[in-house]
Amino acid sequence: MKKKKLTHIGDKGEVHMVDTSGKLDSDRYAVAAARVRVSRELYQQLLENNLAKGDALSAARLAGIQAAKRTSEIIPLCHTLPLSSVTVDIKLVEDPPAVEIVASARTRYNTGVEMEALMAASTAALTIYDMGKAIDRGTVIESVRLMEKSGGQSGHWRRKDTD
Repeated sequence: MKKKKLTHIGDKGEVHMVDTSGKLDSDRYAVAAARVRVSRELYQQLLENNLAKGDALSAARLAGIQAAKRTSEIIPLCHTLPLSSVTVDIKLVEDPPAVEIVASARTRYNTGVEMEALMAASTAALTIYDMGKAIDRGTVIESVRLMEKSGGQSGHWRRKDTD
């Protein structure tokens, strides 16, 4: 098996931004997900949209979208991308109580949008935590993961496990 080389590390171990100027633009798409375990009390308040801080699910959706748009400002060495779409879908799961977040990002560019989708899912999860912490400091953000990506030389990839 051929050992893969890290693209952000030079021959002498120095970190650098990858030069994508020689790559062709293509349609690129990525989906990421996050799960937030919450108490029954917080679940109920989210369900009833009854938090003192306001509508947590709407705030989380907006925070996720905004975070995707600012990924290159937060993650070192990420390229600034012309995003054509970012979605953040959030649903409440009753048993065991949790918030499921699925974020997607699209662009037509010469590098992928995985980090933007992951940033959207992660930030939406953090927003749920922030808005619910007065009720449940035991909230757990877990399972932030890339689910699918397409475009570019590596083509299409989809997570095989079902977690």
